[in-house]
Amino acid sequence: MNERLSLPNYGGQAVIEGVLMRGARSLAIAMRAPDKQIVIHTEALGSIYTSGIAKIPFLRGLILLWDSLGLGIRALTISANMQTGEDEKLEGPALYLTLGISLAIGIGGFVLVPAAIGQLAEKLFHWNNFTGNLLEGCIRLGLLVGYIALVGRMEDIRRVFAYHGAEHKTINAFEAGVDLIPENVARYSVEHPRCGTAFLLTLALLSILLFAALGPLPMVWRFATRILLLPVLAGLAYEYIRWTAHHLDNPIVRLLIKPNLALQHLTTREPTMDMLEVSIAGFKAMRTQEEQLIENRAE
Repeated sequence: MNERLSLPNYGGQAVIEGVLMRGARSLAIAMRAPDKQIVIHTEALGSIYTSGIAKIPFLRGLILLWDSLGLGIRALTISANMQTGEDEKLEGPALYLTLGISLAIGIGGFVLVPAAIGQLAEKLFHWNNFTGNLLEGCIRLGLLVGYIALVGRMEDIRRVFAYHGAEHKTINAFEAGVDLIPENVARYSVEHPRCGTAFLLTLALLSILLFAALGPLPMVWRFATRILLLPVLAGLAYEYIRWTAHHLDNPIVRLLIKPNLALQHLTTREPTMDMLEVSIAGFKAMRTQEEQLIENRAE
């Protein structure tokens, strides 16, 4: 479902930009169209989000993360199609082929390359397995942070990161119970404990501990374990983020998540008022869709 909202305009570029807001049962994509209006796309989430699988620890993380990546690519496609006026749909096999190729590139650059460097360092400098894995993990983390910092210098990506900040501010304002208007939402933080950036940092840190426990391995097996155990790491990272998000009142947990929150300052920027309008519109549309789905189920 698509609809247009004519809201007061605070400026901004005449390009499609926007946010994706996902609830328990539905999602909303809010975009700033070339004519400066806000365009809203809403749809119900797949049944997997309310199925029994979504309640199984570790397994739920893998499935929901994979589907969330797919939703992200679809959101980008919808935004691009709105900009160009085309109506191509990226879904089904095409969507997951695109997702698979993207993951393959990411695994090669952020998983296998650090593993190869760590293995070579162990042989050249006669390091023990833990030292080599520590180097591997530090390189992986450095590549991750460096990549985010580098792309964040691009003007278009800076705007994407600003919309990311708008999403966080809107959710923080909603959870604080304030009226969702730009002036109120602007006062809240761009940090949020359930952000995907926290998942990436947690994944990188957990990889050091898990891979070091495997002991010395030939290069082929080192590569194989990095790939085969990636789902295990993803499940662990997901459960850790989920657990910390449910225990934010604990001072030790708040201390543990500080690095995750700090990293979010690389993937967020302070949004403008027009960006906050888009984010608020998307959040409200998602909430309305959620209520409608609950009412339909009750009937």
